[in-house]
Order: sequence, then structure tokens, then C-alpha cells
Amino acid sequence: MTDIKKNKHYYILMSPYMLIFFTFTVIPVLFSLGLSFFYFNMLEFPRFVGWQNYSRLFLNDDVFMIALKNTFMFAVVTGPISYIACFIFAWIINELSPKVRAVMTLIFYAPSISGNVFFIWLIVFSGDRYGYLNGFLIKFGFLLEPIQWLTNEKYILTIVIVVQLWLSLGTSFLAFIAGLQTIDQTLIEAGAVDGIKNRWQELWFITLPSMRPQLMFGAVMQITGSLAVADIAIALAGFPSVNYSAHTIVTHLMDYGTIRFEMGYASAIATVLFGIMIGTNMVTQKLLRKVGE
Repeated sequence: MTDIKKNKHYYILMSPYMLIFFTFTVIPVLFSLGLSFFYFNMLEFPRFVGWQNYSRLFLNDDVFMIALKNTFMFAVVTGPISYIACFIFAWIINELSPKVRAVMTLIFYAPSISGNVFFIWLIVFSGDRYGYLNGFLIKFGFLLEPIQWLTNEKYILTIVIVVQLWLSLGTSFLAFIAGLQTIDQTLIEAGAVDGIKNRWQELWFITLPSMRPQLMFGAVMQITGSLAVADIAIALAGFPSVNYSAHTIVTHLMDYGTIRFEMGYASAIATVLFGIMIGTNMVTQKLLRKVGE
């Protein structure tokens, strides 16, 4: 209590944010968790059904299992690859001159702030001869007839993953650039005196431990982005996609929450996704603590 009284001005300054955070984040999450144990169609009063929504989700909903598999595929492929790529590009670009670094940072960050820029991929993967990919393959003799890239379930998931990777080189990349800029150069000099012989040792023992907050922020952003894929899949593959080949947990949630209005069942889907994100973040935190050991 004495510490609270001593630092009360900090709490006063934080109170507007905390009030908004609890009102629009914590309370809705708790409300959704509670609602997942009810049947609620927005017309009738909620009816308690216990674990029925969850048993239906894992035992009777085949589409959800497809969505779960696709979501994990997104997370396993786009999460680590884009995270590592963001850091490598940031590490390389940080070595450039300030003017070149500013231009390259803008180039890498631009796709993530350009709204629906991913619609350009609709032209690339267009199913007629005017699509860039079909046109290129037909011109050089690889194809005789155009391929319907976005309606063929063999290609849809791969295409969405590629576009997601392209868009994911944004916020995490910017955080890593900022973290690299704040590293104390005296630590590098001290490391050289203590026996660090090359840039890889410098990276592992000095650079990465010095930017753990940025690494954690980047990991949270990549995990959230890879597990919450929806808009890109809908824009490229439709809603629903062919044989649910690009269906994800979030699109499944949108289906039951905004179209069928089964709010209790949608809340159960959201709770499962929330649990997956929490578990993945905890594992990531444990891994990041080992950096530099």
C-alpha cells in the first residue's frame, strides 16, 4: 500500500488506459468465456447447456477440425518463418547508412500499412490467361491451359500462406529495427574484450539478450497474426472456400457469430482460439528466456 501511495501519480496517469482496456478487452473476454456454456441465438434468453458447445465443437463439427488443421498449418509455417525473416532483414538493414536504411524500412513496412494491398494477388493468381502467373507459365510453355488457382483446393492454402508471409513482414520488422537501434555499443566493446570473436557470438550473447522486449513484442504479433488469419483467406479463396480448404478458426467463428448468430457456440470457438494463443505465447516466452544462455 505504501508503494501505491508513493507512486499514485503513475496509477492516475495509467487509469484512462486501464479503464478502456478492462471495458473493451477484459470484460468482453470474460463475458465470452461465460457465454460459451450457454445456447444463445440473440432472440431467446440464454439457456445453460454446460459443456455441450465444446463437445459439439470437437466431436461433431468436422468443419472445425479442418479449420483447426489449417490454422495450425498457418501458424507453423508463417509464424516462425516470418519471425526469423523479419529479424534477419532488420539485422541486415540496420547495418546500412541512415538514408538507405530509412528507404528500405519503408519498403518492407509498406505492405502492412497499405490496407487491402493484398488484392493485387488476385491479379497475379487470376484464373484466366490475363493472370500474371498463368500468362507467364503459358508464354514460356509450362502450361497449355490456365489454372484456376483460387478455386482449386490443391493450391488455395499454399497461396494464402504465401500472401500472409508477404504481409507479415511489417510490425515485427519495425520493432526489431527499433530494438537494434537502441543497443548500447559499449556492451559490444566490452564483449570484444571478454572474448567474443565474431558477429554470430555478438548476436547471441549481446544483441538478442539486449532486445528481449522487442523480440517478445514481435513474437506476440506474429503469433496473433498467424492464428487469426481470416480477411486474406476470405478475399482470395471466398467464404467459404472450396471444400473449406482455406477455412480457419476465425472464419469458422465469423460463420457462427455473424451469419448463423449462434453466439454461445461462437463464444466456445473464440475461447478455444484464445486458449491456443495463450499457450503458444507461454511457450514462446520460455524459449526467449533461453536466448544468450
